[in-house]
Amino acid sequence: MVKTITVRDEVYKKLLAVKGKDESFSELFERLMENVNLIEILKRLRGCVEIKDKNEILSKIYASRVEHGL
Repeated sequence: MVKTITVRDEVYKKLLAVKGKDESFSELFERLMENVNLIEILKRLRGCVEIKDKNEILSKIYASRVEHGL
């Protein structure tokens, strides 16, 4: 599946500067995300985001964990 994203010109130029010559943007994003600590990002977002239907989301998370044997 392909998705279209929009970035400002200055962001695009920065991405081009770090993208390898034969690297796609998808590969670049994967490489940039390899060392990201998602737990730390979630901790920084705590209190910044209002979650509606929290119980529904938690139910889906728990179901997914069971489905994947976690």
